Order: sequence, then structure tokens, then C-alpha cells
Amino acid sequence: MPTFTWSPHEASKKAAPRVRTAAFGDGYQQRVGDGINVQPAEWSLTFVRRTVDADAIEAFLVARAGAASFTWTPPGEAAAIKVVCPEWNRQPLPGLLGASIAATFRQVFGE
Repeated sequence: MPTFTWSPHEASKKAAPRVRTAAFGDGYQQRVGDGINVQPAEWSLTFVRRTVDADAIEAFLVARAGAASFTWTPPGEAAAIKVVCPEWNRQPLPGLLGASIAATFRQVFGE
């Protein structure tokens, strides 16, 4: 499996556990996790690089076309996880010396 090795300039993690809720009378609720992998995470990442490095990052993402998964180690974590990148945006930096790439990495649990 391919590995994404570039470190982001900025990163933020979002978690939204999947929960099923059954509501009963008098406001009573019962909640349970929905499935075995109930806490997938999503990262908003920004990479600020020279043009040649930004080209390499974008080529890696284009080759997977938002569908093929790859391994990546989130900032501050020891273990790699499997993710997909469903969207990214590239902006040239002033003076054409580099580019900024904003990407979303979404954790996946299968192929």
C-alpha cells in the first residue's frame, strides 16, 4: 500500500462518532455505537511547499483519485492509519516559487 510521507504545515482533526439513538417517552433515550469502527476521523491539512514538492504531493493525490486508500501517520501519533483524500485545493504562492495545498484526509477501515 502506498504511503503519504509529507508533513503538513497545519493540521486539524475532526471526529464525529456514529451513534444510533432510540427515543422513548418522557425524554428517555438509548444510544449505542453504530458498527465496529464508530469513530472515523477526518483531518484538514495544509501543505506549503516549493513548486516541485507541491507537484509531487498533488501527483500522489491525483494517482489515487479520491478512491484508493493509502497509509499516513497523523501529526503527533505513532501509528499509521489508512485514509483517502476525497478533495484538495491548490493555490500558487506569490512569485510562483511554491504552492499551498489544502487537503482533507478521511480515515477508512476497508480497502
